[in-house]
Amino acid sequence: MSTSASGRFDRGHTDDLMAFLADAPSPYHAVAVAAARLGKAGFRQVGETDVWDGSAGGKYVIRGGALIAWYVPEGADAHTPFRIVGAHTDSPNLRVKPQPDAGSHGWRQIAVEVYGGPLLNSWLDRDLGISGRLTLRDGSHRLVSVDRPLLRVPQLAIHLDRTVTSDGLKLDKQRHMQPIWGLGDAHEGDLVQFLEEEAGIDEGEVAGWDLMTHSIEPPAYLGRDNELLAGPRLDNLLSVHAATAALAAAAASPDLSYIPVLAAFDHEENGSQADSGADGPLLGTVLERSVFARGGGYEDRARAFAATVCLSSDVGHAVHPNYPERHDPTHHPRPNGGPILKVNVNQRYATDGSGRAVFAAACERAGSPWQSFVSNNAMPCGTTIGPITAARHGIRTVDIGVACLSMHSARELCGADDPYLLANVLTAFLEG
Repeated sequence: MSTSASGRFDRGHTDDLMAFLADAPSPYHAVAVAAARLGKAGFRQVGETDVWDGSAGGKYVIRGGALIAWYVPEGADAHTPFRIVGAHTDSPNLRVKPQPDAGSHGWRQIAVEVYGGPLLNSWLDRDLGISGRLTLRDGSHRLVSVDRPLLRVPQLAIHLDRTVTSDGLKLDKQRHMQPIWGLGDAHEGDLVQFLEEEAGIDEGEVAGWDLMTHSIEPPAYLGRDNELLAGPRLDNLLSVHAATAALAAAAASPDLSYIPVLAAFDHEENGSQADSGADGPLLGTVLERSVFARGGGYEDRARAFAATVCLSSDVGHAVHPNYPERHDPTHHPRPNGGPILKVNVNQRYATDGSGRAVFAAACERAGSPWQSFVSNNAMPCGTTIGPITAARHGIRTVDIGVACLSMHSARELCGADDPYLLANVLTAFLEG
């Protein structure tokens, strides 16, 4: 773990995270970028419909906006346990409806649906691009990203709503969140035709789409000493990026006693109930097939799962200086204080005492400080893929992450050193 002359940690990892965020405006882009990075580390893609072999080396599976990658070391037995880092690729945003071309009163608009639980006000008066996946008539997919000022959700002027200063801003998800993208009358097929041109696709070839808006403002260091990082989709591409780097590093380790795994799921922000979500069978199927491909049977699968541990890595709440009363009075995670251990005895997080010991040991090996997070008893607690992973697969799971502010905003904030510290801890965990 290196520090700069000023005493801060080396910012190379955070610089790389900023590039990752800019290159991954949608879950589909995030998966493609992570897969490309793993490919450079020697991993190869395997198809779900192909016959798998039990050879050593790195492999990965892509399903929509989800990626499962793993590295089998030389000499691994069929019952060798896994060490998994779980994360998610999706973020709350505005997603394009099936009939997107809308408008009124001389304004052309795009019909959108609210995805997940975004802070709606953070999407107002912000220059937005559009990105995602196009499905062609032959069933193939094409990624598309228009990363320039294209859309905008305009806020109502205060002169037309004097109550906003006394009663607060109140937004109707249907009426107030539809972005404009031009002047004139709406015509069916305009958006798809525009995106076909942007992606270099012949007109009429697009048969389906999974599209969303994104803020085009790039990530940036913030603060007097650049000690903070502001950017989009920190929840939870920060973890995906750190886990990708950790898996590539673990694959180069000469003495692995576990099979390191990255499980980056889609649809965490709306409950994980999807074929590419943590509540689907994807992870369990991949792990089982890995066991069976190495000549194992059900007994080997049971032994491997019983000794497997998963770190569910997702962002958590730093203490907010303007709302300290919303936090637990004795747990105040701070930026650049190291990764956080997330605990909730009602199983909104999966951490227990034995999981705490695993996490603490990884932090010790990495030389990283760490913090604890627990919700104020009077506040509802969020959740993650952690409890789902633990319950669905019977795998010991620990919820961790990085402390941040403005979670679910179009632009979030964390300590600039914490992504590097998290990656080091994840690497130490995967290497065992």
